[in-house]
Amino acid sequence: MERLCKIIFLSAVLFNTAFVYGDQIQPLLDVGEERQAAEKTSQMKIDQMDDDTSQIVSEYKTVSKQIEGLRVYNAQMRQQIQRQEERLKEIDKTMKEAQVMQRQIPPFTRRMLSGVERSIELDLPFHLAERKERMAFAKAALDNPTVSPAEGLRQVLEAFNVEAEYGRKIDAYKDSIMINGELREGNILRVGRLAMVFQTADEAQTHAWNNTTRSWEELDNSYRNPTRKGLRIANKLATVDLMELPLPAATEVN
Repeated sequence: MERLCKIIFLSAVLFNTAFVYGDQIQPLLDVGEERQAAEKTSQMKIDQMDDDTSQIVSEYKTVSKQIEGLRVYNAQMRQQIQRQEERLKEIDKTMKEAQVMQRQIPPFTRRMLSGVERSIELDLPFHLAERKERMAFAKAALDNPTVSPAEGLRQVLEAFNVEAEYGRKIDAYKDSIMINGELREGNILRVGRLAMVFQTADEAQTHAWNNTTRSWEELDNSYRNPTRKGLRIANKLATVDLMELPLPAATEVN
């Protein structure tokens, strides 16, 4: 009984104490709750600032990469523009040189054609009709105002190349020459520009062209068989072999 009385008494004391100090503790509790709320709000603001900062840093890195890429691109563009400007200068220079060259082509072409015509006059008299016709065709191209200078030059170069090719070939063809006032038919053998020999159809006479005297000179019978052999070789009726022929024109070739 005594113990129960003590407990009741203690409870009453605690109740009275809590009642007495309750008004003083409650403000402290309210302050603590407010502080916790403020700390929570501050933490949220800090977290938000961290997120914003991270986003700003990420955007900054992205923009920095873009700027760096633009710098590299601009550098490449500057180099390309510089090369294009240099190329334009080269093209302009080439065009000016081409204009000068274009003015020089016609007189050069005519000088070249005149040189080829002169060489034909001084050369062995083979295929004269064909060669003169080729020269006339090239000259007509130069005199034609509708033909470009480049085409005229091409025609002359083609004639020049044909003339140059004659010096590297052996040739045989039928023709007629004047012998002692008489026109005789036969075959002509030409070995490059070294020798030009005529043999009558009956092989009775053989003549060689003397480019110094610009006339045909009769050869002795020792050249009849070599000339016949050369004609067969030129006509591809015999294999290529050594030929013994007179070379009166050899010292006249420049």
